[in-house]
Amino acid sequence: MTSTALQPSTASTLPAPPTAARILRRCRELAAPALAEAVDGLHPWVAEMAGYALGRCEVGGAPADHSQGKGVRQALAVLGAEAVSGPAEAGVPGAVAVELVHTFSLLHDDIMDGDALRRGRPALWKAYGTGPAVLAGDALFALAVETVALTPHAGPAVRQLTTALGDLVRGQADDLLFADRPWTGPEAVGVGEYETMAERKTGALLGCALAIGARLAGASGGTVTVLDRAGRHLGVAFQIADDVLGIWGDPSVTGKPVHGDLRQGKKTLPVLAALGAPGGSELAALLGSSASLDGEGVRRAAVLVERAGGRTAAVREARRHLTAADTLLAGVPLAPGPAADLRTVLSALADRTI
Repeated sequence: MTSTALQPSTASTLPAPPTAARILRRCRELAAPALAEAVDGLHPWVAEMAGYALGRCEVGGAPADHSQGKGVRQALAVLGAEAVSGPAEAGVPGAVAVELVHTFSLLHDDIMDGDALRRGRPALWKAYGTGPAVLAGDALFALAVETVALTPHAGPAVRQLTTALGDLVRGQADDLLFADRPWTGPEAVGVGEYETMAERKTGALLGCALAIGARLAGASGGTVTVLDRAGRHLGVAFQIADDVLGIWGDPSVTGKPVHGDLRQGKKTLPVLAALGAPGGSELAALLGSSASLDGEGVRRAAVLVERAGGRTAAVREARRHLTAADTLLAGVPLAPGPAADLRTVLSALADRTI
């Protein structure tokens, strides 16, 4: 008979569950060779620009190793394959494709938004010019489609990717149109309308990442659909968290100026929630008084958003979507280990601890 006094000591010898950071790193490292091979097959100049966007080189091609994000989309594709009991390698083409699409969307986003920095470095359009940056983005988009078109599940996988791309474009279009709409009144952007935009702009690609990994591993259509929906909820939560960081984030972590979204007058969830709250009238007056705010104005706006409950409401809504994603995952048969890894990543995203 085993002594109960030995049980804590025995348990302490068990390996600790992997952290979200370790899970993401494992998936990134698995996909990295295929991603590099795909990019290196482009026209040399375009490949250099793509390498710069991915943090692999400097302007001119000198090797570099700049952090370019956590690789959440890559990880979701690999975990999607593993979660349906497929080999991790089955999800790699999907991981490469969604990373290429994500990078393409960032290149074009920076041009449309006029953002001069991307993760603490000059954005590609500032480093190489607007025309070359558009060309590089187009090349990455085409390469992403080609990557999944060469897989055994080419037809369904390409449709999965192009459907997500169509939604991404719709979401980006809505986001751009929001800029010209008033802060208050019948034409103002509502929270529900904002979340529809976020599901398309951000959620579509996260849903695609999770679903395409499962599809490439041979999952049923029903499971693929549920995983896509779960990823879309995750995307809304992820976008809301980005909105919070866009107002209150540390520039040394986000790579963007503090209060940047407020300065640009972007319709973000914390602001929209604050405007709809009882204490939002002063914020509405401030935002409506000028097309752009100076330094003191954005600081005041950030205080008013928080005072009206915008920050609290945003965090609460992000968690609601994460709970919805977790509920969907619980409704399909998934391999226990990969499902646990997936939930670890979701939990970390809830508090942006990765």
